[in-house]
Amino acid sequence: MSDVRAPRRTTATGGAAVAAVVAAAVLVATVVVAVTIGPAALSPADVWHVVATRLGLGDVLGHAAPDRLVDGMVWQLRLPRVLTAAAVGAGLAVCGVVMQALTRNPLADPYLLGLSSGASLGAACVLVLGATVLLPVAAFVGATAALAATLLLAAAAGRGAGAGTGGLTPTRTVLAGLAVSQLAAAATSFVIFWSAKGDQYREILSWLMGSVAGATWTSVAIAGGAALVLGTLLASTGSMLDAFTFGDTAAAALGVPVARVRWVLLVGVALLTGALVSQSGSIGFVGLILPHAVRVLTGARHRALLPLSALCGATFLVWADTLARTVFEPRELPVGIVTAAIGAPVFALLLWRGRARS
Repeated sequence: MSDVRAPRRTTATGGAAVAAVVAAAVLVATVVVAVTIGPAALSPADVWHVVATRLGLGDVLGHAAPDRLVDGMVWQLRLPRVLTAAAVGAGLAVCGVVMQALTRNPLADPYLLGLSSGASLGAACVLVLGATVLLPVAAFVGATAALAATLLLAAAAGRGAGAGTGGLTPTRTVLAGLAVSQLAAAATSFVIFWSAKGDQYREILSWLMGSVAGATWTSVAIAGGAALVLGTLLASTGSMLDAFTFGDTAAAALGVPVARVRWVLLVGVALLTGALVSQSGSIGFVGLILPHAVRVLTGARHRALLPLSALCGATFLVWADTLARTVFEPRELPVGIVTAAIGAPVFALLLWRGRARS
């Protein structure tokens, strides 16, 4: 039996590696092409010229100093925005995979724990106060507070029911997240109704719909650093997430400390989502759709699903943001509108395909 299974496992691993290399190449090409798209047309050579010069490789490669206007468009405006979108898309996709595995809920996404509503409440508070510079900090604090409230509520409900896994079961976690989300959403609406004036409505609405229009290299550092560190840690838990697929009992039988792992992974998802949302606002459907779409291609094995979802999520959000800033030029759409417009029909198609197969 082992002689039969080994080649299949090797073939599957090799196929996943090839798919990851292709997805990475597509992402790199997407970043370069997206930077060239805009009111002032640039070429990939212009992008490479500016990046090489900024990285100190201009003299080595024999490049002359790039035009100052081109340098400003690439390095100060477009590249930070594109890289931030890629980091946010990758992180949200990874969080979506983890949440769907932990809760065994195909409709789960990174915002299931009330993180988006908590971040929105924090953002709305600082926007109505005029302290825009504190928006990322307030959004992160709001998301973290929502996480704490959700986990404490789920654990308390479990203790009251006499649960044996610390009370943090998938059902209780989802229900607690919905309760916290609704409460935070109501508080956000109250803050807007009671305090917002003039252009504050537009600022808050734009943030709630999600946007990376104001991304800087600080945004790249925060979103990219969180996606690289926390996303890599989450992506390394593929084997444990495979065990959770069959339920808590099966995972415990395979030696997984269910309660501890669930707490750690939920906190990791929350911290990563909070960091991303603080830079981009609430961008929906990425963490919900991408895992399902990639799962159609790779199957349910999380070792392949997690990295491929990250790469595809990054590519998807870069193109979505490119559409958001160019389709109705010179006006821009919040990228959350584009992801919803694409994600809802795609999700319906995936549901239809699943029904047809079953």
